[in-house]
Amino acid sequence: MSVQFTPGNSQTQRGSARLRRSVQLLICSLLPAMCLSGAWAGPVDINTADAATIAKELQGIGLSKAQAIVAYRDKNGSFKSAEDLRKIKGIGAKTLERNRSNIRTEGSGRATTDKRN
Repeated sequence: MSVQFTPGNSQTQRGSARLRRSVQLLICSLLPAMCLSGAWAGPVDINTADAATIAKELQGIGLSKAQAIVAYRDKNGSFKSAEDLRKIKGIGAKTLERNRSNIRTEGSGRATTDKRN
């Protein structure tokens, strides 16, 4: 006895429904990870933003480091480039590179284009 698989076949419909459900579960499981990883992080002006905004928009920068950025800015004046963030304890090359495209300076809304010396 052979089973014929046709579009109206209930086994085919169940398989299709299972596949659809699996894809939906996969998408739903990846969305929170993308949000937490900062996949949708936006540009932030480090010379004007408050600590909460900096922490929200830059990957790997929590509230504590964001507060250190604001404190450094208040004490030393505006950042000239994204590279200046390296002067803050706990912000290294990897964190800077991960965020470079989202870092703005001088309230101009332009991306920093500093060259590493």
